[in-house]
Amino acid sequence: MSKRVVRIGSASAALSDSALAVPQMLKHGQLDYLVGDYLAEGSMGLLAMFANAQARAGFAPDFIPVHIAPHLQEIARQGVKLVVNAGGVNPRGCAAALREVAAQQGVHLRIAVVDGDDLMPRIDAFRAAGVRDMFTGEALPDAPIDSMNAYLGAFPIADALAAGADVVITGRVVDSALTLGPLIHEFGWRAEDYDVLAAGTLAGHLLECGAQVTGGTFTDWRSVPGWADIGYPIAECSADGSFVVTKPEGTGGLVSRGTVAEQLVYETSDPQCYFVPDVTCDFSGVHLEEVGPDRVRVTGARGLPRTSTYKVCTIYRKGWRVAVVQPITGLEAAAKGERQAAALIERTGRMLREQGMQDWSRTHVELLGTECTQGARARNRNTREVLCRIVLEHEDKRACDMFMREQYSGIVSMSPGTSINVGMVVTPLQALTSFLLDKREITPVVTVDGVSRIPAVATDGSFDKAQIVRPQ
Repeated sequence: MSKRVVRIGSASAALSDSALAVPQMLKHGQLDYLVGDYLAEGSMGLLAMFANAQARAGFAPDFIPVHIAPHLQEIARQGVKLVVNAGGVNPRGCAAALREVAAQQGVHLRIAVVDGDDLMPRIDAFRAAGVRDMFTGEALPDAPIDSMNAYLGAFPIADALAAGADVVITGRVVDSALTLGPLIHEFGWRAEDYDVLAAGTLAGHLLECGAQVTGGTFTDWRSVPGWADIGYPIAECSADGSFVVTKPEGTGGLVSRGTVAEQLVYETSDPQCYFVPDVTCDFSGVHLEEVGPDRVRVTGARGLPRTSTYKVCTIYRKGWRVAVVQPITGLEAAAKGERQAAALIERTGRMLREQGMQDWSRTHVELLGTECTQGARARNRNTREVLCRIVLEHEDKRACDMFMREQYSGIVSMSPGTSINVGMVVTPLQALTSFLLDKREITPVVTVDGVSRIPAVATDGSFDKAQIVRPQ
């Protein structure tokens, strides 16, 4: 077994993460790979709206100008390979834009694209086939759909790297695949090597949210130093699936059993049965060992056979949302805010009905400053200043525009102490539905330097819930 250690650093946890990570990694990281996660269910819908509005859009807007372009020459000099899902709903457009920037800087990079996840051309076929939400059983909504993407796995990424890619840009893949793909390529892991595939998935899962595993959003936040220069995570990975989570020397943040454990259980739902396209993961026996300052060794991940389906995420239009934030000051600020919000909702609801329109489909009021987020545990109602946040939803944008205009009247005709709004916006309301699709119905495609190929991806699956041994 190879004794090589592959060092993979995380450069991004979300669509608009900090510009801190990439230069930090290049200065201190000594990396083989730099991975970046830019996607979530909501961001796919947002990027789809960008793509509909502008031809050269649909990919993560910060990826090239903020994260990569200022450091592209150093990335090439160090030979660090990039693997990112920044392609969003337009990975080929993202690759073309990066090629332009590289050419301008005199940098030669082999850029690969992994796609095949976009299922928008098949919407009508799926409706006709009667696909249903995997959680609710509801039919695919008869509403405008902004995006429909399958979560692909890691083997197409490994294929692109094997073809000589310096940069791999994907559409929708599972977040952890950005790390698992390079490990499959480096160590020659096969589709039936379930334990190491689960271990590589865990490494990717710990890296995918960036600084969350190095102390960001940590429960014991007072123990985490240096938020201003928090270190982004690095995984030092071995061929047997074990790895060490650490961060660049001299940076802020913290890597401990606690920080790693919190990220381990983040979004895993069932830690004994965590599904990704390439393997079913059992993290229940994972062992975390502090082996040095800011160094935690991770072992014990187990793998079970994969499923025969991909998960498909569909973002569709569900009307419009208006949100306003009204500052209200003085005595009894909370009571004034409650009455004002109720009055504005009542007034505008009546105006809608008088125009023959439906009432608001959803209303929501928060009095920020009264511990409203604490629900029944709230203790502070006597504050003399609140931010009254009103959120309304309607199928017709005209209703939301009307509320935006009407709510200004509260300044002169309702509560004393009402000030000019600090935030107001009307946005399309998007919703999510997900379904499972047989892997044989999807063909991932790898394109390197304009030449496309079909990677070898296992489409069978023999996972059975009976294979899970639950503790008594």
